[in-house]
Amino acid sequence: MTSAERSAPPRVADERTMLETWLDFHRATLALKCEGLDDKALREASAPPSELTLLGLVRHMAEVERNWFRRVLEGEKVEPIWYSREDPEGEFHFADGNTAEECFAIWREEIAKARTAAEGRSLEDVVPGPGGHDYNLRWIYVHMIEEYARHNGHADLVRERIDGATGD
Repeated sequence: MTSAERSAPPRVADERTMLETWLDFHRATLALKCEGLDDKALREASAPPSELTLLGLVRHMAEVERNWFRRVLEGEKVEPIWYSREDPEGEFHFADGNTAEECFAIWREEIAKARTAAEGRSLEDVVPGPGGHDYNLRWIYVHMIEEYARHNGHADLVRERIDGATGD
């Protein structure tokens, strides 16, 4: 996912197209917020006392993509990438030594796998999920849009504190 892939969702479209293009818009927005920064800046917690970083947000969204599309929608038995019982916010910590480039590659891979998981499924497809609740693909799309939109707001603030960059 790169900012070059970011385009405004259509104003008139069927529901599936609307949901998918809004999700892609928000994925590309996170990439845009990170664009042009080096590894050090991407790891900078620039809004104390918060430990939130742009790279932490990318890693978090890789975990979220993996959880909702692979674990829940596909029912795949796949381990978390960075999260663990010992470090439930592991995606926001960098003890693993992954470079920013590696983290972005993992995020892009999870996005590609999410698209594959959703391909050919109906928005009405119901799957069992966390807490013993059922979810349909529509709910997953809406939740993912909400998750990205919320964290893109965080990314706006973190990026502005790093170098003053603001904007879409």
